Amino acid sequence: MDQRQQELAARIAGRRGAVRGPFRVWLHSAEMCERAESLGAFARFDCSLPRHLRELSLLMAARNWDAQYSWNAHVHQAVEAGVPEAAVKAIAEKREAVFDDAADQAFYRFCKEVLEEHFVSDATFADALAHFGAKGLVDTIGALGNFTMLGMCLNTFQVDLQPDSEPPFPDIRGYGRAAGGRAPELP
Repeated sequence: MDQRQQELAARIAGRRGAVRGPFRVWLHSAEMCERAESLGAFARFDCSLPRHLRELSLLMAARNWDAQYSWNAHVHQAVEAGVPEAAVKAIAEKREAVFDDAADQAFYRFCKEVLEEHFVSDATFADALAHFGAKGLVDTIGALGNFTMLGMCLNTFQVDLQPDSEPPFPDIRGYGRAAGGRAPELP
């Protein structure tokens, strides 16, 4: 690594404990790495969303992109932050997640529509806006965009799948779709 890459690696390790996952890839472009790390730090640690929703948005983007590394790195943090285990399991299995809290349900629906439909219905937007305000929705889009970029990077560069972890998705094995390309029907 050149001097700039070494400085960035030290800063990343200081904030995140080590240089791993996507940062090992992004460091090949110091400028990209610096900007991605800054956005990622904002989305993970500093945006206006409560921690459990930051983690939920990460899991939803990870599942949307089949990003197993991100999922495995954050699934336990999401549950510890308050995302219900049943919702986590439903997202992993591409089933509809249900939340007892109205704000959490509005957030989930908003993220789901953005990721899957690429648009948000007026009713979903109004519901999410009522719970989180304009700043919260802008921060949500920033988080989803960051975590989407993260998933694309991890899959494209086939970042370590943590061999000690159970594959999190029923329809993905390694860096590809399982036989048939669809999740098996669950009872």
